[in-house]
Amino acid sequence: MPIRYPNAIWDEQEQRWVSDAEVAQIEFTAFTGRRKTEHVTARLIVRRVRRLNPKTVPAGQSEMFVVYRYHAIFTDSPEPMLHAEATHRDHAIIEQVIADLKDSALAHLPSGRFTANAAWLACAAIAHNLTRAAGALAGTLHARARTGTIRAQLIGVPARLARSAHRLVLHLPQHWPWEAGLDELFRHALHDPLPTAG
Repeated sequence: MPIRYPNAIWDEQEQRWVSDAEVAQIEFTAFTGRRKTEHVTARLIVRRVRRLNPKTVPAGQSEMFVVYRYHAIFTDSPEPMLHAEATHRDHAIIEQVIADLKDSALAHLPSGRFTANAAWLACAAIAHNLTRAAGALAGTLHARARTGTIRAQLIGVPARLARSAHRLVLHLPQHWPWEAGLDELFRHALHDPLPTAG
């Protein structure tokens, strides 16, 4: 069944947005190599996304063979096929956020006090959201990066702040590889217009 996503999904491997796919399901019995009592029969839902790699297709020609990438879901959910597939994608997004939080502030939990844990969790959520917002403002490279990458490349910058003629000047190391992202972040944060050519 062809489906079109109302909000496109970012494909990390292909580094592009995916807005359409095809989904199918079949009854499937898993763990058949084990004892009969350990067999599990449920639904196998498979989503296939067409692999697009414009670098391999010469200009003016079409692909000789269409290639797909497959994502399988094994579930006993009573939801209809498309709802179950969407729920699985939502769970994957949430799990990525939790992994990202565990890689940063949540690594320092738990404390012996409930109130300290509650305060730390609130601060962790605020810091995570601000870091994600900074990454989104910095451009496409950092929009999907993990918060650890954003902290290393945009927040923990080895720079020197100086004041000159009533203006703050940020002196970055020479040849800083993520200077463009940092410039874009500052431009958005300070509402500076784009520089005009001429």
